[in-house]
Amino acid sequence: MANEDVTALLLDWSQGDKAALERLTPLVYDELKRLAKRYLRRERSDHTLQSTALANEAFLRLIDQSQVQWQNRAHFFGVAAQMIRRILVDYARARRTDKRGGGVTQLSLDQAIGVPDKRGVELIALDEALDELTRLDSKQGRIVELRFFVGLSVEETAEVMAVSATTIKREWTSAKAWLFRELRERGAPVATAGFE
Repeated sequence: MANEDVTALLLDWSQGDKAALERLTPLVYDELKRLAKRYLRRERSDHTLQSTALANEAFLRLIDQSQVQWQNRAHFFGVAAQMIRRILVDYARARRTDKRGGGVTQLSLDQAIGVPDKRGVELIALDEALDELTRLDSKQGRIVELRFFVGLSVEETAEVMAVSATTIKREWTSAKAWLFRELRERGAPVATAGFE
């Protein structure tokens, strides 16, 4: 279905048309699953969160947004980017809490050092740095959400943000440099996966 059709269904749904949601669901859900798979491919192989679960949770949160007046497909997937980010960060924080004793077998410090959950720590540190970047430059913060957390290409990000691909490339480069510097200054682990 064309972007215009998705936009029309989103607008109809925003105005209370339940049939529009039924027709929209398979279109946007398939896209959410694709985005979730793309993001989780960068995660460690033993990651316990599966792409279907991530897509399901994001979809449930999105359809629960009764106050949102959907403008178009780009707006919908922009909000989806924020949902996916929140889900992933919440998941990483919950795993970190569990590792601190929430029903998990206790390990000595020496044992724990041998099995770090580096990716979860990186994700939480990135989330905190991204919040700071967004306060300083909301456009760059949005680009990082769309490119890193949702895995959109430069062209897809340009479409969602209604700017040129050249602008996205320039802002993406600047945002990455700022985030790397900020994460290093905070002493957080810095990985390059997902920042291509």
